[in-house]
Amino acid sequence: MKTRMKEMPKDQRPYEKCLRYGAAMLSDTELLAVILRTGSAGCSCLDLASEVLKASKLEEGLLGIHHLSLQDLQSIKGVGKVKAVQIKCIGELSKRIASESTRQKLTFDNPDTIADYYMELLRHEEQEKIICMMLDTKNHFLGDVVLTIGTVNSSLLSPRELFLEAQKFHAVHIILLHNHPSGDATPSKEDIQITARIKRAGELLGITLLDHIVIGDHCYTSILTS
Repeated sequence: MKTRMKEMPKDQRPYEKCLRYGAAMLSDTELLAVILRTGSAGCSCLDLASEVLKASKLEEGLLGIHHLSLQDLQSIKGVGKVKAVQIKCIGELSKRIASESTRQKLTFDNPDTIADYYMELLRHEEQEKIICMMLDTKNHFLGDVVLTIGTVNSSLLSPRELFLEAQKFHAVHIILLHNHPSGDATPSKEDIQITARIKRAGELLGITLLDHIVIGDHCYTSILTS
């Protein structure tokens, strides 16, 4: 049954409800409706928000937004280019907020804090993504770089490319992270082999591989410290 905004009590419309009671009192659908602002012919912003939250075949609700491309969103009736971009930006903003909230607790000798920091960034990815963290002699964070984005099952990592990137940052220590789209953080045979290769190569170059962390869905495995 379609929701007609004009027929709703004014204080129950999402925007007015937020003003009166605060954003915490809004449902996921209502929050998204406030962002969308308008619906389309015969479809209110609440109805449109509901359709967006049901659109992902992998996961319903807010988490499903991470799995929807701009093309997927624009295939929903009433979602044009502007609304599709707004929705994708909401998803990206949520990941960055989650990462930023864990940044202050980040310590590079504790894989728990590193996994927490990158969890929201990586656990929704549908392809393997390999990230290298760069650290100086005192383990100060210099930055990170995405080295490769692979297929759903594997990713190719070139040790040469990795150490070229590390030298650009003047890194003395590095930490590798990559996700398993399956959600299972168990390292594969290839993960363990490439970790050993990179560690040996780093010892020759004076760049220490401190850890290689595999990110799953709310779980992780530290290859070098487990």
